[in-house]
Amino acid sequence: MAEPFVLDGKALAKKMEAELAERAKKVIAKTGRVPVLATILVGDNPASVTYVRMKGNACKRVGIDSRKVELSGETTTEELIRVIEALNADDDVCGILLQHPVPAQIDEQACFNAIALEKDVDGVNTASFGAMTMHLDAYKSATPLSIMSILEYYGIEIAGKEAVVIGRSPILGKPVAMLLLNADATVTICHSRTKNLPEIVRRADIVVAAVGKPKFVKAEWVKDGAVLVDAGYNPGNIGDIDLEQAAPKSSAYTPVPGGVGPMTIVSLMRQTIQSAEKKAFGTICE
Repeated sequence: MAEPFVLDGKALAKKMEAELAERAKKVIAKTGRVPVLATILVGDNPASVTYVRMKGNACKRVGIDSRKVELSGETTTEELIRVIEALNADDDVCGILLQHPVPAQIDEQACFNAIALEKDVDGVNTASFGAMTMHLDAYKSATPLSIMSILEYYGIEIAGKEAVVIGRSPILGKPVAMLLLNADATVTICHSRTKNLPEIVRRADIVVAAVGKPKFVKAEWVKDGAVLVDAGYNPGNIGDIDLEQAAPKSSAYTPVPGGVGPMTIVSLMRQTIQSAEKKAFGTICE
């Protein structure tokens, strides 16, 4: 069997950031204003603080501004929605990101749904999800978009293939399943109640692991030549697939780290710049 191909998300992210920086310059030249991505952080979850900082650094690299809005961990749903509504009305803000997860007292989906669709660059509004599912123009959830971008860039055939998605979260498992379906894959979604999971995974030409459990997918579950997409990121830089054992059986795989993660942030940048282009030019300039 041939050596598996590494689906290098880090290299693709670097290439896309350079292209996005050029597109941002054109928007600024046209409007005289720098597009803004507003990130809302509620509380002080250490992982969330790190993610917001990484997104701010990515904004600098592509030449747009990052506005960090930090709120107390005691913030109510109503208070958070008022902050979102103010950002919706701010003409400089092209994208709004509410960092997930929020404290337990907040109705997260109600807050996601308060984000204006034209600024929902993380694809978390249920209306964005519905439009994406129907193959209409909509911003997509960032990690699912990053997965599809990697598969497309590296020429992974999707149409007619059997894809198994392990995980059904509203911002990862469900939307990536819909995107694969729209790309003409035959899709099975697996979750904590799925019976005979190893047998189902063994059918897959494409495996997307998004379950949040380190090395959950075992090598013996993977058929020879499958494409492995590991969307997990657990402590110690460990993914949801036992890549050390499973990757040699695959035809291609995303490494952890350096696979889906870097592209998720770029997908957020990409959709923020698309939003800015729509405002500046009336169309996306890809």
